Amino acid sequence: MAQILAPSTQWQMRLPTTTFGSPIQTKMWSNLIMKQNKQGATKSSGKFRVVALAENSTVNRLEKLLNLDITPYTDKIIAEYIWIGGSGIDVRSKSRTISKPVEHPSELPKWNYDGSSTGQAPGEDSEVILYPQAIFKDPFRGGNNILVICDAYTPAGEPIPTNKRARAAEIFSNPKVIAEVPWFGIEQEYTLLQQNVKWPLGWPVGAYPGPQGPYYCGAGADKSFGRDISDAHYKACLYAGINISGTNGEVMPGQWEYQVGPSVGIEAGDHIWVSRYILERITEQAGVVLTLDPKPIEGDWNGAGCHTNYSTKSMREEGGFEVIKKAILNLSLRHKDHISAYGEGNERRLTGKHETASIDTFSWGVANRGCSIRVGRDTEKNGKGYLEDRRPASNMDPYVVTSLLAETTLLYEPTLEAEALAAQKIAINV
Repeated sequence: MAQILAPSTQWQMRLPTTTFGSPIQTKMWSNLIMKQNKQGATKSSGKFRVVALAENSTVNRLEKLLNLDITPYTDKIIAEYIWIGGSGIDVRSKSRTISKPVEHPSELPKWNYDGSSTGQAPGEDSEVILYPQAIFKDPFRGGNNILVICDAYTPAGEPIPTNKRARAAEIFSNPKVIAEVPWFGIEQEYTLLQQNVKWPLGWPVGAYPGPQGPYYCGAGADKSFGRDISDAHYKACLYAGINISGTNGEVMPGQWEYQVGPSVGIEAGDHIWVSRYILERITEQAGVVLTLDPKPIEGDWNGAGCHTNYSTKSMREEGGFEVIKKAILNLSLRHKDHISAYGEGNERRLTGKHETASIDTFSWGVANRGCSIRVGRDTEKNGKGYLEDRRPASNMDPYVVTSLLAETTLLYEPTLEAEALAAQKIAINV
């Protein structure tokens, strides 16, 4: 991200209802049209829908039911409860009826699920409890229906091991952290795969496209593969109230990136997880497979990261560059701790090539994308701003990464001797 701006207040916006209804197949993407829905009792001139033009009348009838607006007929809404599964990267969800529209997660009931079927509990004691934590508008069902991000607990009220949100919430509720108002801007990269062969979208099956170069932010049928998915995801996130700030095609063909933020504290993790869920749903409808593997194709191809831009109140104020350098010093001292928490398979990505630093060595630099931590030219020039942690993999847990950054830079207190040795090692003057 080029800069860290003030966090938005998108949650105050009232966007027109959008639904993504039909079970879209890959071949249908060229036949998609956006048209105003002038049917129904609501007569909403701002309502749009995705329509799949198919000869199969069964699909057309199903599409009408999926786009059915129930608002004029009942006060009840559908809440889609979303949580993170046992792998730590998979998203799960199920639906329930709520008696009336809600505005805050505290108005929603707790729920439970079978943890033995998600790898999160044994069969003889399988009940896991979902605690609603944040709500978003549902871009698939529209109306007053909602998406609900939850975290998971035992019946006794203890966070289960895969619940990383609970620990992050503790860190972000620390008075020292609250006072520094930590901002995060997260760059989520992902790769689209052909469904049956698990090979990147747009690549010849079993073969390779031309070398990297023309694909980054490229346009054209021979350079951009999956733009409709990226655009549909962009609009769906805006509709949902996610603080998405941009998107672009990436260096490897079939790979894309979107940015979320700046977000404050725990909100960053909530928004990334729900944006991932929405992306999974859109690729499901498109008949395309989403992967967050940090190195989906071996060889001379870029991997996929989740660069995390970070600043505190002190970094954004006059003299902030000195605070940033002190933060970099602390990060260097806990490099191994961060690497171990920054995503599975990251060693295949952080090789020192393809705009990455070596996983074994901590480094920093101004405008250097081959470093662990990059500082922008504007930050150096203005003497204040933010830093970019380029180490996180695309499959990282945003609750873990954001809270660890806050913990290391705001709560961790190394000895003076350790600071002096680290400053000499990484050539930084604080």
